[in-house]
Amino acid sequence: MRLNYKQWIQVAISLGVAIWIFWFLYKDISLESLQRALRETSFSWIGLSILVSLLGYWIRAWRWKLLISAGDQIQVSTWRTFVALMIGYLANLLVPRAGEVARCGVLSKTQEEPMGKLLGTVILERTIDLLFMLIVIALAFLMESRLFLSLISDLLSWENLSARISNYLPLLIGGLIITGIFFYFVFHKYRERSFFRKVRHFLRDMTKGLISVQKVRNQWGFWMSSVALWIIYYLMMLFVAWAIPSTASLSLSAVLLVMVMGSIGMVAPVQGGIGTFHALVAFILMAFGLNEEEGKIFAVIIHSSQVLTIVVAGLIMLGFFFKIDAKKASKSY
Repeated sequence: MRLNYKQWIQVAISLGVAIWIFWFLYKDISLESLQRALRETSFSWIGLSILVSLLGYWIRAWRWKLLISAGDQIQVSTWRTFVALMIGYLANLLVPRAGEVARCGVLSKTQEEPMGKLLGTVILERTIDLLFMLIVIALAFLMESRLFLSLISDLLSWENLSARISNYLPLLIGGLIITGIFFYFVFHKYRERSFFRKVRHFLRDMTKGLISVQKVRNQWGFWMSSVALWIIYYLMMLFVAWAIPSTASLSLSAVLLVMVMGSIGMVAPVQGGIGTFHALVAFILMAFGLNEEEGKIFAVIIHSSQVLTIVVAGLIMLGFFFKIDAKKASKSY
């Protein structure tokens, strides 16, 4: 996938903001504190979290296969979609949102499927993910409504608000820049219309995508896999929480809220959620009584374990892609 100069500027800005936020968050965390936390961490639980995440990637690949095959007699293997998916996640670490196009390009080349159709299935998949994310946010709010209301009350307090702004001004500026980039990406295709029409057409496209899911033949499998993905996300977070002494005593509902904040952080248009994930996870952990250092160390451990998983799995799948592509090229001669 080739980027024009404007897209390279967007990538550079998002990476710069991500590094800036990450540096601001961790500039006061000593290497000794991180090493001490790692010595106290149970890597058995971390390993189990990684295994569960790989299962989640496989389920996502299988669900994508269902969407690709919807309404057609197309035979796509879950292995091929898994290879493409992991390469897409790897691409996301380099260029925000490039993974969606990259995985479609990989599968189009190995499976000879139209690129436009594959992109349509990814948009539909992301629409379903957004729907479930809103449901999970609502569930977290119901389970931790007292904490939510307390946080809102603190934020609306002028004294607390002014103190937070003065202490976290660089973080606030970075967040505003990322928010601007996010809305630019979301509404870029509707740039010729007014703002309210952009919102209306965005919601219309989302509704059309939800309606088209009825073409999937295995309805039960599709919706159950969508539920299973969020259960797996939760288990990944829970196992890491159990691995670290400072978070091992968190309640199940607290872990759910941490997962929600982390998911929101990953939505931001920065490479791999760097900075935004850490900021939101650390913030909500502090609300549950952890100190600032403990919250930030938890965030960096879980994020690093998943980034390492994506890098290793993505590079392995990239090797398989080159092998498949070479075998396909040899047959064409």
